[in-house]
Amino acid sequence: MNNSCEKKLEAAGAFVLKGQITYCERYGSGHINDTFLLVCKEEGNEYRYILQRMNHEVFKDIPGLVKNIKGVTTFLRSRIIENHGDPDRETLNLVPTKDGQDYYQDSLGNFWRVYLFIENSACYNLVEKPEDFYQSGKAFGHFQCLLADFPASELTETIPDFHNTPARFAVFQETIEKDRLGLAAGVKKEIQFIREREAEMGLAIKLQKEGKLPLRVSHNDTKLNNIMIDNQSGEALCIIDLDTIMPGFSIFDYGDSIRFGANTAAEDEEDLSKVSLSLSLFDVYTKGFLEGCKGRLTETEISMLPYGAKMMTLECGMRFLTDYLQGDVYFHISRKGHNLDRCRTQLALVADIERKWADMEKIVRQYQG
Repeated sequence: MNNSCEKKLEAAGAFVLKGQITYCERYGSGHINDTFLLVCKEEGNEYRYILQRMNHEVFKDIPGLVKNIKGVTTFLRSRIIENHGDPDRETLNLVPTKDGQDYYQDSLGNFWRVYLFIENSACYNLVEKPEDFYQSGKAFGHFQCLLADFPASELTETIPDFHNTPARFAVFQETIEKDRLGLAAGVKKEIQFIREREAEMGLAIKLQKEGKLPLRVSHNDTKLNNIMIDNQSGEALCIIDLDTIMPGFSIFDYGDSIRFGANTAAEDEEDLSKVSLSLSLFDVYTKGFLEGCKGRLTETEISMLPYGAKMMTLECGMRFLTDYLQGDVYFHISRKGHNLDRCRTQLALVADIERKWADMEKIVRQYQG
């Protein structure tokens, strides 16, 4: 990683930039890619760019990943122009290399890309008020609206079976059967909870195969900090972090936002009495999401929004438990039993979602029309 960072100026020099590079330092708080702010100057004018080393240990198919981003952002740019928006600020824009490519591979085998810097904007890590969550929902709904006609089946799966819940369940079952660390006996309650809901896990895939649930462009990381907010208006401006763009379901993007943002407790809360689904936050996000979609979702998709919230929460809990049983090999932990605490929080949220199911459906119907 350090060697790759030393290659940043070599990489930057491979791209078509305006002016001479005068500054190149680490930028942002991302944990997957190495990100740098590039500043160039020419005849008194300053131009800023984002330079990133893509983590090819996490993303095995970098050419496929970049092709996804190029296709989606080009499509978005055309839609934004049609809507009389600003395509340089309302979507990410890849800067080409001097030989016309969309990424550069350095002498160490690392992959780099450059984006135009989105000026006069910022992103935030935490939902500080309901309006933030509403804006988040509206932004990701608008993202679905703009990409409703994009041929999602042409996208590469940058992480295969990322939200294939039955496939995740199969890995979960295999992990329990092997029980390599002898931990399964201590989590029988959690195992039973997940197994009791197996029949629901394949519903989305089943409906998609039957032609009842459309395949969509799925972002797969629909958190507030992946939205650029305009500094002046305070409104959502641009969706970023497109590395996990894949073919998927709108209900899962929606559901993961609810899982993360409408939980009254932290993702790793040990006191499960604090865990519940905030119906008020569920309400404001649903309102924003459906407003942003502007009628581009089908009736089936809309009716399955609560299912999306439940399934993303259940899947996440199952993944945390799987990792705990495997010896904490995937998710970073900061204490013993951390992944088990995370699992229990997710399963407690699933239970509360089930208790509040009728209320969730009522809220969705309220904004459906």
